[in-house]
Amino acid sequence: MAKSKAVVETQNASRYLQQLCKHWSHKFTVDFTPTEGHIEFGDGRRVDLRADETALSVEVDSAADIQRLEQVVADHIVRFAFREELNFVWTPAE
Repeated sequence: MAKSKAVVETQNASRYLQQLCKHWSHKFTVDFTPTEGHIEFGDGRRVDLRADETALSVEVDSAADIQRLEQVVADHIVRFAFREELNFVWTPAE
């Protein structure tokens, strides 16, 4: 199972975390608070989010095609953040 992580600087981290979780809650198993979120996509795919005052941390876990999951998650958050430019740099996670 592969894991990767991106830490994106933004003062709107909690808003984006909640928007993403609400967006996918009708389709997947989702659990979230204003500071933490977990999305279970099934088939060994999971996204964990953490928000603080300065950044949104996103960790993806996938049994297959982790780059695709990274891109889908980043694309959705970027759409929510249309008023600011977000920079996702994915690195392997432990």
